[in-house]
Amino acid sequence: MTSLYRPLLAELGLTYPQYLVMLVLWEAEAAGQEVSVSWLGRRLRLDSGTLTPLLKRLAAADLVTRQRSGADERVVTIALTPQGRDLKARAKDVPVRLLCQSGMAPERLQALREELKTLLSLMTPGS
Repeated sequence: MTSLYRPLLAELGLTYPQYLVMLVLWEAEAAGQEVSVSWLGRRLRLDSGTLTPLLKRLAAADLVTRQRSGADERVVTIALTPQGRDLKARAKDVPVRLLCQSGMAPERLQALREELKTLLSLMTPGS
């Protein structure tokens, strides 16, 4: 899957893991939710050793900001920059373009997605 996304995401200047982070951040911002690094890690099932370098690269690209919480110095919050918000509009056609490349009916892809979510929940400890 990653190799199918690569040319689409190259146009946006993102890797696949960075794209996943941005998707979660766009969704959280739309819901008015503040995002911490630990929350993001749980949501994406990534450890801080993997997530921190991703976030540093996104911050260097001026797509996100990282700052320590005033209430608790141990908590680092992540927020979109204006450039990060603007990227959402450019990225919105990525899923449709990938769907067209797959040649599968949208209903079949949705069923497959649900099956994968079920498999993941069965294999995740504590679920």
